[in-house]
Amino acid sequence: MAEPRKIIDLNAPAGGAEGRVPPQAVDIEAAVLGSMLIEKESIAKAVEVLDDTAFYKPAHALIFRAIIALFEKAEPVDLITLTEELRRRGDLEKIGGEYYLTELTSKVTSAANVEFHAHIVLEKALMRQLIASSAEVIQRAYSETEDALGLLDQAEAKIFDISEQRMKKSFVTMGNAVHKTMAMLESIHGSHSGVTGVPSGFTDLDNLTGGFQYSDLIIVAGRPSQGKTALVLSLARNAAVLHDVPIGFFSLEMSVQQLVMRLMCAEARVDAHKVRTGRLPEDEWKKLSVSVGRLYKTKIFIDDTPGLGILELRAKSRRLKAEHNVGLIIVDYLQLMQGPRNAQSREQEISAISRSLKGLAKELSIPVIALSQLNRAVEARTDKRPALADLRESGAIEQDADVVIFVHRPEVYGIDTV
Repeated sequence: MAEPRKIIDLNAPAGGAEGRVPPQAVDIEAAVLGSMLIEKESIAKAVEVLDDTAFYKPAHALIFRAIIALFEKAEPVDLITLTEELRRRGDLEKIGGEYYLTELTSKVTSAANVEFHAHIVLEKALMRQLIASSAEVIQRAYSETEDALGLLDQAEAKIFDISEQRMKKSFVTMGNAVHKTMAMLESIHGSHSGVTGVPSGFTDLDNLTGGFQYSDLIIVAGRPSQGKTALVLSLARNAAVLHDVPIGFFSLEMSVQQLVMRLMCAEARVDAHKVRTGRLPEDEWKKLSVSVGRLYKTKIFIDDTPGLGILELRAKSRRLKAEHNVGLIIVDYLQLMQGPRNAQSREQEISAISRSLKGLAKELSIPVIALSQLNRAVEARTDKRPALADLRESGAIEQDADVVIFVHRPEVYGIDTV
């Protein structure tokens, strides 16, 4: 069994809040523990929501630890066994003795509400963590030795960690699951198109994937200058212009103006180089002007914030979903994002970003497309063809992705494909 974690004191008054009692619900904590003592099933329910650090009263954390220790050893959990376990640990007197344990069970007549009570305890614990983290950030912000951007990243990571604790999801009954699945299948059956997700606009690709499926993470990978951004811009244009799908596009590499210019050139089918150099013939300029009208009506929302953090991206994506019902998120590109500050290595950071993007796709029930660089190993091969092992900086990308699309142009390497 793993060593019990140290209980972090989140209950001391935070800076600027001296004398104020932190959010807590001691009576409800007692009700949860009492329920765990009178009904074994309540232990499993409580453990799904809580750990020992969620309890405000130190005695309650000690009792919770002891109950879990008995439960993990498959031993009976009752007043007698719990008393002996606490005595063995040297904690019996710390929690108030046998009398306090008796009090816990005497105040609970039913364990029916243990899950509801456990979530209240969790909410209070999360509020205390927010107070503690905010107080630490405030204190460090007063220091003249701190780097503002570094502190901002660390604050973001702290809030992200707290928000992750709240995202536990309960089971879905088979009845509800069957109902939702049948509705989805009926929609597919009625479409007759073979495309059940967001259309890419490329027939062969849609035949392979059925469109980009909801909750999927799609990785578009390639070496620099292979055309990754051009491809996803085409995907975005096809989905938005042809199928009226609202799209969120996070560009960490190119500015809004650069992206829009490329979209306009693609829509008008004119040479982007001629546009950039001011050498576009008059007849093609008219075509470009017409394309502006078509793009103007599309629902493509572009964010070109450099070095965007994963927490900020998730927050912005949630807002886009709530306000505009976006059906697709695109990130260009993954390695330019900032991951959690507490990552021990770049590989861990990329793994956390990849995992979070997959979590975002599942949370919003929309496909998320992320561009990714390939490492240089691909260029050491004779045929230069990319493989999954070439995904740069993290094998977790391969594990998290539902679909991986490689962009490979042999002519860039002087390879004759005829």
